Amino acid sequence: MTTRPASTRSGVVSAGLLLFRRTAGTLEVFLAHPGGPFWRDRDAGAWTLPKGGVHEGESLLAAACREFEEETGVRPHGPYLELGSVRQRAGKRVHAWAWEGDADAGTIVSNVMRAEWPRGSGRWITYPEVDRCGWFSPERARAHLNPAQAEFVPRLEALLRGERP
Repeated sequence: MTTRPASTRSGVVSAGLLLFRRTAGTLEVFLAHPGGPFWRDRDAGAWTLPKGGVHEGESLLAAACREFEEETGVRPHGPYLELGSVRQRAGKRVHAWAWEGDADAGTIVSNVMRAEWPRGSGRWITYPEVDRCGWFSPERARAHLNPAQAEFVPRLEALLRGERP
């Protein structure tokens, strides 16, 4: 049985995780590129945190962990750093946490989605929700992320410096 994502008066609520690593003093963040024909040729502003809808009765952090694993095949583990939330242009509220770890971007395994494509055509296709992941410097991440989600990167940087974002 599928449960519907939680919603608020302003739209759907989503939760996700921002995986990060520090190698040789350099910060990198792990981002996901959405799968499917709509996103195929999009790059700048198209990447996202692995995230998704929050089911009724599910905590935001539990949803973020579930979605990360569904979209990447990587099981997240804490501790988690709260990054707050942002509102995307279409009204979706995205809540995020960061966690330190590592993942092989070349071996991600995503769940699949089914959608009518093109819309209204009656033709249904199945594709991975995430078609690829990658590691990005904070600067490159801000350029590639959905514009609203790009705010999570400086918040993470501030927390790692011991500041409140």
